[in-house]
Order: sequence, then structure tokens, then C-alpha cells
Amino acid sequence: MAIEHSSAPVADGADLLALVELALEEARVLGASQAEAAVSMDVGLSVSVRLGEVETVEYQRDRGMGVTVYFGTRKGSASTADLSPAMLRETVAKACSIARFTAEDPCAGLADPDTLATEIPDLDLAHPWDVTPERACEMALECEAAAMAVDARITNSEGAGVSTHRGVRAYGNSLGFLAAYPGTVHSLSCAVLGSSGDEMERDYWYSTARDWRALESAVSVGRASGERAVRRLGARQIGTMKVPVLFAPDVARGLVGHFVGAVRGGSQYRRASFLLDAAGQQVFPDWFSISERPHLPRALASAPFDHEGVATRDRELVTAGVLLGYVLGTYSARKLGLRTTGNAGGTHNLLVHGRGRDFAGMLALMDRGLLVTELMGQGVNGVTGDYSRGAAGFWVENGVIVHPVHEVTVAGNLRDIYRLIAEVGADVDARGGIRTGSILVEQMTVAGA
Repeated sequence: MAIEHSSAPVADGADLLALVELALEEARVLGASQAEAAVSMDVGLSVSVRLGEVETVEYQRDRGMGVTVYFGTRKGSASTADLSPAMLRETVAKACSIARFTAEDPCAGLADPDTLATEIPDLDLAHPWDVTPERACEMALECEAAAMAVDARITNSEGAGVSTHRGVRAYGNSLGFLAAYPGTVHSLSCAVLGSSGDEMERDYWYSTARDWRALESAVSVGRASGERAVRRLGARQIGTMKVPVLFAPDVARGLVGHFVGAVRGGSQYRRASFLLDAAGQQVFPDWFSISERPHLPRALASAPFDHEGVATRDRELVTAGVLLGYVLGTYSARKLGLRTTGNAGGTHNLLVHGRGRDFAGMLALMDRGLLVTELMGQGVNGVTGDYSRGAAGFWVENGVIVHPVHEVTVAGNLRDIYRLIAEVGADVDARGGIRTGSILVEQMTVAGA
């Protein structure tokens, strides 16, 4: 029997822009001095399998609108998942009602008109995948089977999954900005468990892309997850010591993410950052740099404009180790007496630049220390910079991996960790909004047995 599948199309940009215009007109009629509205609609298919059996087949269809109105410097916001004209009018009325009871805030309001995007580049973000549920399940089963076939010690599975999502986001405001753009995201993943005696280790792998044709094959993803799980068998604890630590690319992304959180405008104006007032200061080594590239074709964090309609632009966030500026939306910029950087809603493709050393070269440079491939726990204090997280990975001697390691903690302070970065590898992981290779820190405390 065929699996039931809804093929209802996602709305196009013109449909959503008409809803935005309706909301803005209603806000004007109700007396708002300024207004903005965003509408999104997404459809998706997700399947999961485990131990050779289909577990779930899910079809998602999500939609919603958020409206913000301003009466002078008083702000009110409301949202709805019902996009009927009557409900849109009611939602705008609710936002207006809320605004009349909020305190005045001189920093409230729409983005400055001269910051709004005037051209909307086509970033090639939408590549719909008309995969049937049956075919998606076949791929997931093929992926898991490839993982289980890697080694007889792969004895259990957390499952494999395939997902595809496409949607449209439209935004407009009373300054005359009105635009929409589509996007897609597809993924394939697998997680399995290896065992040897009483020991059991888990690992996973995944592939994600805007264009489904750019995904790794199901067999490749499955095989990688199986090989990674087997590689961790025989893990040991190590003693407490201070040694170099090499973060593999997919976990190194987190180190950069903590930096971004510390330089966001909200953290700065709330005085709640370990990098408070750090613009212009040396935060990283003098060879280190981070660039933002919002317009990379097909990239996962690309966007022609931010959540306020502000144009996204290339910028250098860090050059020669020096922090050049903060990550700002309009409100946080005004609180700091600065200009928005087009980052309302987040950053857009941060690129961490190294000096071309491959992964083998990174291991050789470290010589002796801990390679971290997994991090656990939330032991990061964004105010003080204190960093302490559970970790697993591999012990390295003379630039060669000698055995797996588990049940250890890596610790330090992020300000020190950033200054002690010795190298960033060329083994860049592009599966996210932060693109970085492996990151080698000259010294951290590793706490073990």
C-alpha cells in the first residue's frame, strides 16, 4: 500500500506579500505611526527508520504571521497561525491594544530608511525536492543498512532519517519595504551504537544542503556513522592535565558561536558579556580573522535582507585578531549609539580563516594532546567566559591518534582560549551558518580520572 502523501504546494511570495500589505494597511487605519509584519509558510516531509523498520512518516505544514506596531515609541506585538483576513485584522488590533499600555522606549521603531535593502539578490536558496515518502523511507533504510554493515560490532541503532523542507518568508513595513524570498533545506542522518563486551559507544553522521543534489549519498552517510561508532570502541579515561586540545570542525563551530553570543548587541547593552566593550580590542591571535558573507549562493545561512528588511552586506567581524564591531539589529544598535549591521535574526555565513593546514597537519602541529569530537553539557557562562564541558574524542601522541577517550572534561576561560588558538585547519565544515575548520588551542585543562 502506498504511503499517503499530501502534495499541497507552499504559497508563493506574492500571496504572502498581499497578507503583509493587508496587515500594514490595517495598522495604519487603527492609527499606528509605524508598523511591520512578517509572514512565513513552510511545508516538509520527514521520515525515520530504526532497525530496518519505518518508524515515522510526517508531513508538516506550518504558517504564521507576526505583527509589530508603534504608537510613537510605544510598541506592541502579536502573532497568529490563522492567515484569514478576519484573523489578521484581529491580530493587528491586539498589537495596537498592547502598544497603548507599554512604556515609551526611545530606541523602539523601525529600521532607519537608508539601511533598508533596495535590491533583493537571488541567492539560489530554493531547490524543491519532490521525493515521495516511499523513496525517502528507502533512502533512510539504505543509510541505516550501510551503517550496520560496517562492522559486526555495530549492534544497535538510534535510526536514520530523511527530511525535506521548503518555504517562503515575506516581510514588509510602513516605510515602503516589501519583499519575500523562498528557501529549502534537506538532510540525511544516521546514528548507530557499537559494542564490545560491556562497552557501548554511539556516534552519528549527517548531511544537509539547500540543494538535495548536493547531499552525500545515503550509503556514504550510513558508512560514516558506523565507522565513527566503531572507532570509539575501546575508549579510556585519561588523567587530569593541561595539554593542547584540537576541536574537530563540527564541534569547533561551538567555540565561534560562544564568541558571536558575546558580541551580540543584546549581550553588550545588557552588560552581560565576557567581551564587554571589546570592539577594537585584540581578542584572537594576530593572524586570525572572521568574515561574514551573507550572499553566498545556496549557503545555509544566506539571506538578502535581515528580519527588519535591512540589507545584508559582506563585512569583516575580526581582522588580525581584532574585533571590529558587534552583531547588531536596529534596537540594540540604538541602545549602544551605533548603526545596525543587518543582523536582526542572526549572523549570515561566518567564515573562520586558517592558514591552509590540513587535518593531518593539525594533528602534527598539536603533537601530543586531546582531539575532541563530541561535547556534552551546557557549562558555558556567557558573562564570565568560564568554559567547562564534557568531552569525548581521541588521545594523540607524536601527531598520531593512539586511542579513543571518553568521560573527560575540557575547561578554561573563553578569553584565554581565544588568545591561545594556535591554528585553524583547512578541513572546513560547511553544514551550518558558521564555517570553520578544526581549531587547535595551545593549552586547556583536561580533567579525567
